[in-house]
Amino acid sequence: MLKNNIFRNIWRNIFRSRTRSILTMSGIAVGAFAVALISQISATGAGQVSVLLENMGINTVLVQSKQTNAAARLTDRDITALNAINGVAQAMPLMSANARAEILQKSLSCLVWGINGEAKEIISLRALHGRLIDARDTVSGARVCVIDEDIARKTYGRSNIVGKKINLLIGGEYREFEVIGVASSGLSVLQSALAGIIPDFVYIPFSTMQELTGRKTYDKIAVLLNDNADDGVTGRIELKLGGSGDTGANSGELIASNLLQQKNQLRGIMGTVTLALSVIAGISLFVAGLTVMTTMLVSVNERTREIGIKKSVGAGNFDIMREFLTESALLSFMGSAAGSLMALLVSFTGCRILGLDFLFSFGRFLSPVLFSLFLGGVFGAYPALKAANMNPIDALRS
Repeated sequence: MLKNNIFRNIWRNIFRSRTRSILTMSGIAVGAFAVALISQISATGAGQVSVLLENMGINTVLVQSKQTNAAARLTDRDITALNAINGVAQAMPLMSANARAEILQKSLSCLVWGINGEAKEIISLRALHGRLIDARDTVSGARVCVIDEDIARKTYGRSNIVGKKINLLIGGEYREFEVIGVASSGLSVLQSALAGIIPDFVYIPFSTMQELTGRKTYDKIAVLLNDNADDGVTGRIELKLGGSGDTGANSGELIASNLLQQKNQLRGIMGTVTLALSVIAGISLFVAGLTVMTTMLVSVNERTREIGIKKSVGAGNFDIMREFLTESALLSFMGSAAGSLMALLVSFTGCRILGLDFLFSFGRFLSPVLFSLFLGGVFGAYPALKAANMNPIDALRS
């Protein structure tokens, strides 16, 4: 009968000292909340960074000069050679130059990119108003441009300024361009977060940029990889550029930066930071475990006579120890479950407010509960053993 009433006795003992039990569970809940919330924030952050990097063209290999300020001599022949490599979906010429933009008597620092009509697939360029650079612009060398939305808002106070004129300082003098589109790129979020560090972008046909700068080559080539591209594609690109036709002069001077590998490295760094923060948050769970031990020791002292009565009517040491261990585990479970559920609610609400995707993982919220149960068993062992080994005669005399 004693064994059948164990859970009823545990519930009665927990609610007998209601305030103490609530405080104990609250300490556990705070620790579990911290661990679960840190894990969720890390997962959400990693997901957002991954999406941001992919929008920036993270699934590309950027071919450029090893020298920071040097211009590589890349040609159409290099692009043809790259397109023939297994694992390459598309190669696009790129040119870039720091410039000044004048619009409505306002002067802005910007980075001018020379692109073609394939840019929207490779660097995730999206037209908010108007259109993007297309093949006709590239063939004709048109004096047209696509600008960042930020430039439009900084000058006209609105995003749609299609048809307006802008003067760009390229090739040593200002040239007039017509704005044919206002775009949002994969870098837009990063530009907003790092305002003043990452410049605004202006996109023009690369043929126009070649004409204005007096060059016939490209600075860079952006190579879009297939989804099933293997890890060796970067090496094949460097090998191809090191010994093919026009690129022979570039042998040893070019570098192919696999941005996908940098993404994986960033994930590793974020994982390490998350682990460190989770360990720090786990310390609060450890402290809460000490609170459980204190609570159970007090409970043993208060229930000394009860333990003596139970032993006198046939309860064994194992029965007493099991009851106290179960009570300790139950306190830990209820506290950690409440903390994890609160972290789940806060995470979901925060994601909805910020407009982020909520990435739910059952294991992420279950892990602090299991860890708390383990701590409850460890820190409840000593009080349980103390109660189990109590002499029934001495207990009845107390």
